[in-house]
Amino acid sequence: MPTVTLIGKPGCHLCDDARAVVQDVLGDLERQGRPVRLVERSILDDAGLQEAYGEDIPVVLVGERFFARWHVDPERLRAELTA
Repeated sequence: MPTVTLIGKPGCHLCDDARAVVQDVLGDLERQGRPVRLVERSILDDAGLQEAYGEDIPVVLVGERFFARWHVDPERLRAELTA
């Protein structure tokens, strides 16, 4: 099962926006029988993530690969996950 990781922090409005887009896309894929696991990580809980991403959040990874920062294009994410 593919994994999408959302890296952000509480109280981040861009993180909330990215989460909504990711959840919509993953919900659509789930209804199509293509489940994707969502993992959320906070830079407040991990010094390595804080150092790596700092103010560049939210960051979205597909698998282990960088996919997007700040804004998530739903069609691009859908295409990436169904390729």
